Amino acid sequence: MDNSFDRWVTKFPFVKKLSDEDFARIASVTSFAKLYPGQIAYQEEWECPNYIMCVDGRTRVFKTNPSGREVLIYKVEGGGTCMLTTQCLLSGSNFPAESVAEEPTELAVLPKAHFHNFMSTIPEFRDFVLTDYTRLLGSVFSLIDSVAFSTVEQRLARRILVDAGESRTIEKTHRELAADIGSVREIVSRHLGDWERSGWVRSSRGKLEILDRRALASRESAH
Repeated sequence: MDNSFDRWVTKFPFVKKLSDEDFARIASVTSFAKLYPGQIAYQEEWECPNYIMCVDGRTRVFKTNPSGREVLIYKVEGGGTCMLTTQCLLSGSNFPAESVAEEPTELAVLPKAHFHNFMSTIPEFRDFVLTDYTRLLGSVFSLIDSVAFSTVEQRLARRILVDAGESRTIEKTHRELAADIGSVREIVSRHLGDWERSGWVRSSRGKLEILDRRALASRESAH
């Protein structure tokens, strides 16, 4: 069995719960696509031809205003789906934002016609799609709350800690961090400069190292 297929089944456990017949139906029409870092997954106003499940990697979904400023909406990682893709398929609308791969990314691709057929005829698939869509919608409302009620400093600290995970470093420019939190590079650079002088982080070209995780966490929760 192809490694891509194996990884898809592992990352999306609902597939294992299907009957043999329904499993064969979905498996026979699912293909796999790879994106390189920086490659466009979709652009604003593109039609939506497929239901997408992210097997590995990460994409970022964002909106760009007329002045060129980007605002991150959410990210899609391995084991996740794209909320806007689901929305477009359910509503018959075009994409209202853009998506770009941040790292090498592999996608499981289910054509639109089969998506609608399986939504009608495979309850387990329909339950997965709707439950996942509801979860993703909740995360977007959390983002709205964050942008509306958190300071830039709080959002920046949170973004750095989330992106770093268990690691001490993230590979991002100040401009990319600003886009992620809905701010501008100059403000992000000012905060990072203050934190660097305090010994909390070390910034270099396209890279940020966390030196004091506890101090950053204190800024994330500061009011």
